[in-house]
Amino acid sequence: MTQEFVAAGKAGELAPGAMKRVDLRGRRILLANVAGRYCAVDDTCTHEEASLATGVLKGELVKCPLHGSRFNVCTGEALEEPAEENLKTYPVRLEGGRILVGLDDKGTP
Repeated sequence: MTQEFVAAGKAGELAPGAMKRVDLRGRRILLANVAGRYCAVDDTCTHEEASLATGVLKGELVKCPLHGSRFNVCTGEALEEPAEENLKTYPVRLEGGRILVGLDDKGTP
């Protein structure tokens, strides 16, 4: 299985403490800037079909706007109920001022 890094934005567009949803190859991905470190996870809460990009980011933790589940955006770990399933994570790297997210040839991590 090969992995390709896909452009998800420019480094300057996402300030520390900010996050946004990006659509890459049919996947909704939450891209977050945690104190200058970029992290990427699936954007959809594993408990319900809610976009985490409309939630609140505090440090590494994003709170789902629907039922309040919290996830670590760097590890994908589900930290607070009602969600029990972790989020998928994606490798992120910076290249030429661009934020790149690693997807395999099927669009999955």
